[in-house]
Amino acid sequence: MKDWALILGASSGIGAECAKRLAKNGVNIYGLYLRKKKSEIESLKAELSQYNVEVIYKKANASNDEKRMEIIEELQSKGNIRVKMFIHSIAFGTLKKMIGEKNEILDKRSIDMTLDTMSNNLIYWSQDLYESKLLTKGSHIIAMTSAGGRKNWQSYGAISLAKAAIESACRQLSIELAPYNVAVNAIQAGVTDTAALRKIPGNDIMVKNAMECNPHNRLTLPSDIADVVDMFLSYNSSWMTGNIIRVDGGEDITG
Repeated sequence: MKDWALILGASSGIGAECAKRLAKNGVNIYGLYLRKKKSEIESLKAELSQYNVEVIYKKANASNDEKRMEIIEELQSKGNIRVKMFIHSIAFGTLKKMIGEKNEILDKRSIDMTLDTMSNNLIYWSQDLYESKLLTKGSHIIAMTSAGGRKNWQSYGAISLAKAAIESACRQLSIELAPYNVAVNAIQAGVTDTAALRKIPGNDIMVKNAMECNPHNRLTLPSDIADVVDMFLSYNSSWMTGNIIRVDGGEDITG
């Protein structure tokens, strides 16, 4: 049986770093991306392919039902495989306030899009991967969350909703997938210097505060998250499940 990693949001930041680490360990990679230059994707694919694994990158909206089924059917066509890692690392949502001028605040469409993209589609992918028998004993579902699941900043309201929701979804999925020996956990990264962070209004203050309170006196790196995903590779039990795993150098307990 060949192991694959299915990564939503695999073109940069934490998703790309996890893809590199998994490929280095012999795991085949299927990555989804939406907004990235073709030349950058080709460069990333070449880097991953040097580890003699199969690498597929597809430009697709992870919330599109038809695309989801096409991708799952393509994975099924690979034969006797297991999705060892299903990683949800999508950072794409609306950064607006809830209160203010009407054309400058969150509306139903932007809230629905943010929740569906950054939370709800984790459920739909997990349902279809299970139904397609691609999740088996030793598979891991990992969602990326942040302290924003219970903390709020200006213009972060919709993202905070999504982070809280994806944590709840992970807990529920962990209960329902436990009989099938599939583990489900959320990783709470510390403040990480990624393209997504730089889009948040006031991110310079977030960075300054994180640097001041983190016992390691630095920000979290994508490679810190990849280290934990790496550890899960050799873990075929589902006993560690339903958790929010803080990978932040102690930032959350001192901030």
